Amino acid sequence: MADFPNLSRRGFLNRSAAVGGLLVVPGLLTACSKTGADSADGEGALDKLRKQGFVRVAYADEAPYGYMEGKQLKGEAPALHREIFKALGVDELRPTLSEWDGLIPGLQAGKYDVVSAGMAITPERCANALFSEPEFISPTALMVKKGNPKKITDLASAKAAGITVGVMAGAVEGSYAEGAGIAKDKIKSLQKPQDGADAVKGGRVDAFLLTGISLRWLAKTNPETEVTEAFLPELDGVKQYSPGGAVFRKGNEELRDAFNRELKKIVSDRSRYVELLRDYGFGATELPPATLKTADLCKG
Repeated sequence: MADFPNLSRRGFLNRSAAVGGLLVVPGLLTACSKTGADSADGEGALDKLRKQGFVRVAYADEAPYGYMEGKQLKGEAPALHREIFKALGVDELRPTLSEWDGLIPGLQAGKYDVVSAGMAITPERCANALFSEPEFISPTALMVKKGNPKKITDLASAKAAGITVGVMAGAVEGSYAEGAGIAKDKIKSLQKPQDGADAVKGGRVDAFLLTGISLRWLAKTNPETEVTEAFLPELDGVKQYSPGGAVFRKGNEELRDAFNRELKKIVSDRSRYVELLRDYGFGATELPPATLKTADLCKG
């Protein structure tokens, strides 16, 4: 599939913890032999949830995608999924915390009904579970000093200005910078998002390259910085969308399809989408295009 590659920053990096509640996640999941679902389970899944009045959701405590604040489950995925399940007649999300690598195996084992964690849609994951249509895309942005003294707007302007750009070590953003023609000696590797913010504030880099979602969240605790408008980087002429969605057990196609119908109503209404998710750093730039389909992303 030429138009919408599945390469995602959160599906690309090696596992490492990050400051401020942001967790970088591994790309591939090992297949689990137990499916945890069968056709009977899938046929009446939504009716079952309506009768019991709640849906069991898993999260990985990764802000701003899905995390617990006090006793309240917050984040992009819970906010969106709560709205969707209410429309489907299920009023309550009951959360279960999971390690990232355990999300799909736990789903397969029937520990919960849906993964609400902003999981990137990849062919490897599609082999083990059902994904909704994309809930969001993850355009890239640049964190700069307050006032944007170098007037950087994207990678082309960064190259033209000859600035030093920070990226997370091992992350796909490094390839974005190189693909835009920025010299390797102008690309500085950093270990954690907060390291990038500190490097910008300290003048060790002129800009820090990461998803706009993550940078806007990071800027909340680094007021000396600001974040540029998000943009879609390209690799070999192909735009990088990096989409994520909700995850269901195989056999629960009926539930997934009902979810998708309500999701479409939200992503088709820009103002409603932005209002619902703005507190978590999501805006119109994260709205998935109508032509971006999970079936294509699952093919690779």
